[in-house]
Amino acid sequence: MVSPLYCAFELITNVVRHVGDGAPVTVRLFCADGGRTRLEVTDPDPRALPVLCRAADGDEAGRGLALLDGLTLRWGVEQGPGAKTVWCELPGGAGATPGPVDSPRMSFGVIAR
Repeated sequence: MVSPLYCAFELITNVVRHVGDGAPVTVRLFCADGGRTRLEVTDPDPRALPVLCRAADGDEAGRGLALLDGLTLRWGVEQGPGAKTVWCELPGGAGATPGPVDSPRMSFGVIAR
C-alpha cells in the first residue's frame, strides 16, 4: 500500500518548486467515502496548476505526478479564487469508515522550506 506520507512529500515538493520556497501550505488527511484515504495539499497560487507529463530519460524532474497517477486511485485539482488544492485518494485499510484519521479532520499549516 502507498504511504500518504510519500504522496504528501511529492505534492509539497511541487509547491516549493512551482510556487516558491516559503509558500504557506495546508495539508489535510482524512478517510473519504468508501474507506479511501484522501490527502489534500492547498497552496495560495491558483494559477500554478500541476500537469501530468512524460519525462525523458535524461530529465531530472517531471516524474512525480506520473508516479502519483500510477500509485493512487485517483487525483485532481480544485481551484478557488485565491488558492488551489491538489488531492489524491489511496485505498483505505480493511474496515475503514469515513471520518477523521487520528484526529478530527487533521489539518495543519506548514511553511515549505
